[in-house]
Amino acid sequence: MPGRAAALVLALLALPRRAAAGCAALGLCCPGRDPSCLGTGWRPDGSYGPCYCDQACEHTLDCCHDYAQACPVIPCVVSQWSVWSGCAEPCKTTYRVRRRHVIQEPRNGGEVCPPLEERAGCVEYWTQQGTECKQSLIPALITTGGFGKARKKRAADDGNERVGYCVEFQLVAITPACLHSHHSYTHWMQYLREGHTVCVECQHPALDSKSLHCYGDGSGSKKNQLLHWQAVGNPRCRGTWKRIRQLDTCSCPSVHSFLFI
Repeated sequence: MPGRAAALVLALLALPRRAAAGCAALGLCCPGRDPSCLGTGWRPDGSYGPCYCDQACEHTLDCCHDYAQACPVIPCVVSQWSVWSGCAEPCKTTYRVRRRHVIQEPRNGGEVCPPLEERAGCVEYWTQQGTECKQSLIPALITTGGFGKARKKRAADDGNERVGYCVEFQLVAITPACLHSHHSYTHWMQYLREGHTVCVECQHPALDSKSLHCYGDGSGSKKNQLLHWQAVGNPRCRGTWKRIRQLDTCSCPSVHSFLFI
């Protein structure tokens, strides 16, 4: 009996040292399933012996006792979006860019990082020398109404904002490409539906300084005349519409609100 008691005491004294030989003591935290990411300690089923510090151990139930504490799930953390850049080239339909950067890389099965760059279609109406572009943009080029807030602020900061207007159109025909745009900056095109009435705002700087109209707005067109439009950011998204009326005071609904570019 004394021999057994002594052996039990020795075993109990040895347990803390053995239990410590887990992920933290070995400095192990491995992605995926890694047979070499191996320690020795208690396992979730209460047994003692070889245990793992890899990401898959939670599914195979052979983690070391301290895996959750030593290898916590850390998701990706990204910064806020930067402001939108200017258009890539002046006087033509092109794109603008905004970016964000990774603040914290994901670890231990944490959520992966989202896209770090977004693009959206745009047109720059001024050359690098500061002169106004002269070409006519027909058919009407449109983008999401959400672009308007940044554009209005920029015009106000420049001190040359001109009063705009809105035009209501009835959508007649839409290409299938509008409904199958998968890029984040083209999701707004899915709100274009045949037969729906849409509201398109003409605002500075798309407002021509001489005619005080946006290109392709249908001014001067005959009643029920089919007019052509195209979505900036996806040239395959295009169609026809009929001009209903012009609104000097804009009150466009948020979903079906667009901008002339």
